[in-house]
Amino acid sequence: MAGPRAYLDHNASAPLLPAARSAVVAALDVAANPSSVHGEGRAARKLIEDARRDVAALVGARPEHVVFTSGATEAATTLLSPDWRMGRGTVRMSRLYVCEADHPCVLNGGRFPAERVVRIGVDRNGIVDLAALEAALAAHDKSEGLPLVAIHAANNETGIIQPFRAISDLVKASGGVLVLDAVQAAGRIPLDMSEGYADYLILSSHKIGGPKGAGAIVAMADLMMPAPLVTGGGQEKGHRGGTESLPAIAGFGAAAREALAGLADMGRVAALRDRIEDAVLRLAPDAEIFGNGVERLANTTFFAIPGVKAETAQIAFDLAGIALSAGSACSSGKVGPSHVLKAMGYVDNLGALRVSIGRQTTDEDIALFAEALAKLLARRAGATQAA
Repeated sequence: MAGPRAYLDHNASAPLLPAARSAVVAALDVAANPSSVHGEGRAARKLIEDARRDVAALVGARPEHVVFTSGATEAATTLLSPDWRMGRGTVRMSRLYVCEADHPCVLNGGRFPAERVVRIGVDRNGIVDLAALEAALAAHDKSEGLPLVAIHAANNETGIIQPFRAISDLVKASGGVLVLDAVQAAGRIPLDMSEGYADYLILSSHKIGGPKGAGAIVAMADLMMPAPLVTGGGQEKGHRGGTESLPAIAGFGAAAREALAGLADMGRVAALRDRIEDAVLRLAPDAEIFGNGVERLANTTFFAIPGVKAETAQIAFDLAGIALSAGSACSSGKVGPSHVLKAMGYVDNLGALRVSIGRQTTDEDIALFAEALAKLLARRAGATQAA
């Protein structure tokens, strides 16, 4: 990959932050098991508890309510369960309500059987149909168990921010439980669990510049928790068995500290995103930018250009030194029509390109993107004239 390159795929995985790298390397030298009671074990435990404190601070939670997992998918699968515990008793979640535009790890329903998963549609802007959700919750039979609602705070493809406070009001009125997938939102918009709008959050380390292999469940309180997905030696207060991955968790904590401090820089990131969209519309006035009429993450733009196939354009951008995505990068590298766009009513879409940036993105990156797009569209125009 000779020549300059611009990494514009932060929603797939953000670049590892220097502070997170340093924390990982330092933790590699701590050989002890964090569950050991000797001095070396206590030193390892301190690194985990420091990270727990930093992850909690990112979302306004209490450290003791953070449960570390191997990633967001494990966190989602753990939470999306019919079987929950409250003290020595059990609680039953009889149905799971998800959004048609959710990430697959939520959309697929976790540990719920398919017939117990209810999908709620979205409008043309990708906003969940609040009336449909309210009606579904009103029809829920509480004699069978509680309703569990899981929805993304911000969409991984479009960056559209859901009205999760309004969603929370509906869930609370129904007596249900709300799981908020905050994987893309954390570090990009302020989150504060002390406001009480979510019962549980899902977080991912590598989406905020930490190492891969760490994620978290963050609870509003620890009175009620799902039956463990991974059982073992009682780590994480019995909520997730297995010796903790000390380097990954330490890096996660460092990234969380950086992400919290970096919220102040989102205005500059939004200005860069706007320059990307200005270039798209200047070079391709017929392009459509999805969700640009509603609140979105400052770092994300999702667009389609008529006559340009997303997978073809993605390859062209890669050859030109630009790393971006055709939709989500979470489906084993498969490229095809976006299920998010389909949910929004774009049934015959050719796919779309997602540009997602971060605080490390530079003016030079934006210029390189615009140059690559101009060349791509010039080739398109030449092919059209030849035909």
